[in-house]
Amino acid sequence: MNGLPDAYLAQMKDLLGDDYPAYLASLAEERRFGLRTNDGKMASEAFAALSPFSLTRIPWVPNGFFYDGKAERPARHPYYYAGLYYLQEPSAMTPAALLDVQPGERVLDLCAAPGGKSTQLGAALRGRGVLVTNDVSNSRAKALLKNIELFGIRNAVVTSDRPDRLAERFAGYFDKILIDAPCSGEGMFRKDAAVSKAWEEHGNAWYAALQKEIVTQAVPMLKPGGKLLYSTCTFSPLEDEGTVQEMLDAFPDLHVADLPRYEGFAPGMPERVPHGDPSLAKCVRIFPHRMPGEGHFIALLEKEGELAPNPPYEPAPDKSVLKDEPFAAFVKQYLPEGYLARLTRHGERILMRPDQPLALSGLRVMRGGWLIGESAKNRFEPSQAFAMGLRAEDFSRTVVLEPDGDEVIRYLKGETIPVPDGTSGKGYVLVCVRAGEEAFPLGFAKYNGAMLKNLYLSGWRWM
Repeated sequence: MNGLPDAYLAQMKDLLGDDYPAYLASLAEERRFGLRTNDGKMASEAFAALSPFSLTRIPWVPNGFFYDGKAERPARHPYYYAGLYYLQEPSAMTPAALLDVQPGERVLDLCAAPGGKSTQLGAALRGRGVLVTNDVSNSRAKALLKNIELFGIRNAVVTSDRPDRLAERFAGYFDKILIDAPCSGEGMFRKDAAVSKAWEEHGNAWYAALQKEIVTQAVPMLKPGGKLLYSTCTFSPLEDEGTVQEMLDAFPDLHVADLPRYEGFAPGMPERVPHGDPSLAKCVRIFPHRMPGEGHFIALLEKEGELAPNPPYEPAPDKSVLKDEPFAAFVKQYLPEGYLARLTRHGERILMRPDQPLALSGLRVMRGGWLIGESAKNRFEPSQAFAMGLRAEDFSRTVVLEPDGDEVIRYLKGETIPVPDGTSGKGYVLVCVRAGEEAFPLGFAKYNGAMLKNLYLSGWRWM
């Protein structure tokens, strides 16, 4: 059936019983496409009201929508480049939504690339607290970093390190941890048949062993009273309930917590693992024949104890930043007084740290906060990440382009654009795109009296 391995189909027949024919039929159906709005920039209701796409609400994700993936191309719209939404498979939106992150919390996304779940977690923090988002693969972590910056998340720390190295520095630190674990990807077979080749090569047991190693390193990083959400995009009980049972056995202070129930959610299957704890039934299974998505497994675990609040963190000012005259001149010219805080310097780079203390020494850190820009050779240049994290109204000079105009595409392609009427004075301009009555940053340009020099980051350009 659809070129899938016979051994896999036999497993699914045993797992699903009477539901197996419905599952087989679902494999022949068209996949569903999902769009998740960036509530850190615009409320989902507001975006839905002005959206150029035909959107239908995803019932179990408050800011998730289905769209017509055959007729519409949201990745080729200026709103995508403004970070107003992320394109994500509908069931894959579920884990981050169910972790219920709140502003001010310390959050870890341990296996984060390419960043779909991290962007959702980061937006939920609303700039307060900290998101540590990690992927052990440096190449995949580069895509993660781009998506974090595109979404305008100011309080993220992006790392590319092993879980055990993170655990050495973050014992009992996090309020919430998300582990969307490497898995055999059975829920992706309809979307990408090539994934089944990896399934044949490794098998469920190989991934289960890897998952056990990851989760046992992650749990000690959870605060008393904290919550850990474990998820996979596979259907294998060995990788799903089996890995959760491993956590329960290894950490007696963990218990499976309740999750919201939506129509189509299937319960966990404790009977499918040896000595399965009955509480595993509280887990959630998403199957493509029961819900419009590819499939997912989700378990929420809570650590015993009372969750302690996180006090604000205000470190001593970095004297090297205070003495940087070009940077100080930039801030005075373009930003409101007191707009930036907790600034630090790494070489030529100036960053704003999150409002929580972090022990990052010795880790492979790709970005230690919001990159404001680089200061060298007596000049300061703001970064693309800084532009994306700004609010249009907080920068003193803006140019607002129409979303359906030629100029916005020219800007995103890196081309020179005409100077709008009324623009005067040399210096930086924040280029934005209009969305209803608001405007959202795309990047910087520089006005020199004759034209707007395009400063849009070359690696992000419209191709």
